[in-house]
Amino acid sequence: VQLQASGGGLVQAGGSLRLSCRASGHSFRSYTMAWFRQAPGQEREFVAEITSSGSGTTYTDSVKGRFTISREKNTGYLQMNSLKPEDTAVYYCAAQKGYGGQFGYWGKGTLVTVSS
Repeated sequence: VQLQASGGGLVQAGGSLRLSCRASGHSFRSYTMAWFRQAPGQEREFVAEITSSGSGTTYTDSVKGRFTISREKNTGYLQMNSLKPEDTAVYYCAAQKGYGGQFGYWGKGTLVTVSS
């Protein structure tokens, strides 16, 4: 499966952005999808994931209540509200077949910059 993320940009603190991750090359229905991010000078960190059915979601504590992960057909989304400067990072979407293993499929990142 190939993944393509989009939707990044420059936004002021308190603003919103929606990232999209389009999957192609294989049916996406059986894949868990996730978002990770990497800020300058820092390691990549997990942000959120959603199960193949869409019924289960998990978030890192720092984005709970502000970000929402969702999916529809072959596209995953990350709705980001109340953005903070510390959310500035390159955001990557990732996928794994099934659940509980490693994410073996990665898209190119999309840059999100939040100004104060």
